[in-house]
Amino acid sequence: MTDQTAQTAVTTRSWQRPVTLLILMSIAMPVAFNAWSALLNNFVVERAAFTGVEIGILQSLREVPGFLAFTTVFVLLILKEQTFAVLALALLGIGVAMTGFLPFEMGLYFTTVLMSIGFHYFETLKQSLSLQWLERHEAPRVLGKLIAVGAMTSLIIYVVLWGLLKFVELDYIWIFLLAGGVCCGLAVFMWLGFPHFESKTKQHTHLVLRKRYWLYYALTFFSGARRQIFVVFAAFLMVEKFGYTAAQVTLLFLINYAFNWVFAERIGSLINKVGERAALTFEYVGLVIVFTSYAFVENAYFAAGLYVIDHMFFALGIAIATYFHKIADPADLASSAGVSFTINHIAAVVVPVLLGMVWIYSTAAVFLIGTAFAICSLALSQNIPRRPAEGNEVIFGKRFAVTTASGEG
Repeated sequence: MTDQTAQTAVTTRSWQRPVTLLILMSIAMPVAFNAWSALLNNFVVERAAFTGVEIGILQSLREVPGFLAFTTVFVLLILKEQTFAVLALALLGIGVAMTGFLPFEMGLYFTTVLMSIGFHYFETLKQSLSLQWLERHEAPRVLGKLIAVGAMTSLIIYVVLWGLLKFVELDYIWIFLLAGGVCCGLAVFMWLGFPHFESKTKQHTHLVLRKRYWLYYALTFFSGARRQIFVVFAAFLMVEKFGYTAAQVTLLFLINYAFNWVFAERIGSLINKVGERAALTFEYVGLVIVFTSYAFVENAYFAAGLYVIDHMFFALGIAIATYFHKIADPADLASSAGVSFTINHIAAVVVPVLLGMVWIYSTAAVFLIGTAFAICSLALSQNIPRRPAEGNEVIFGKRFAVTTASGEG
């Protein structure tokens, strides 16, 4: 028996399987990142006196590593994809652990960029590995399950955070340190405890940007643009306009992830039944209503309700990934994951800064711009075929994709 055969025999008889590793990754990331997200707005306001301008700059800096995600393919010339993913997780944990020790503008910018490099490389690699290791028919359900696992982890994290803030009154410094340390510890376990899993298809080691994927790229771009409205400004609205405390914001996150835990895997299975176009249509119609409501909300409880509903729609974003999984050449998955994250973050890099300036004059205008992003996404989603596949990527624009196929790299 060869070493490779022996290793395969061991992995098939034990918990050391690709799906188990994906589940552990889905646990480790939210431990660090969601603790950081839940505490950030209150921390920067209370300790660094941030306004909308500074928070916009910080969030734009946070997205720069996402814009550079295409460089993943070059790092993969040196590191194996699985190894790189684990190292990225460790870097995320280190950045979060350091956050509480640098409570001033430049310090917060530094730790944010550091943890963001780890976060964005990890998310790029996790998407790539998931699509490589999963069969097309099972991908929506398993991706939904991974979201549910992450949601359950987040649920536990927010319960712990709420208790630490409400009853123990633990300082931000130690909470950031604890969350980042746990993430780093799990990364070490994944590095030492799992063998290397090979992809079923050898991946391209150069950048892949294909014209027949144009609709996927467009959906990804607008997804990144409108997501910033939620991540940056919806959360900031809760603190600045309605005076939510860190404990109250954590409670909102708790409710959000409770919904994801219960429904995410079911949503993945639903996408398999109704198709990507129907799922995305429902999401974007809902977002048009939510963003427009944000613009005019004056009641703190109604705003909280919008925030919960807004977050619920994120699970439907699985449909963009599964649409690409169905139309893509399997050898393109690793390279395309980096390219798609870069496209997702083109708008994400500039939106927080520009809208941070708009925020000073009109919070309503910021959310109405979000409505416009959602409308663009809704229009694009109608071009997804009922049964997307290689050669059947779009309803309108097929000639464009086919006639340029020979020149794709």
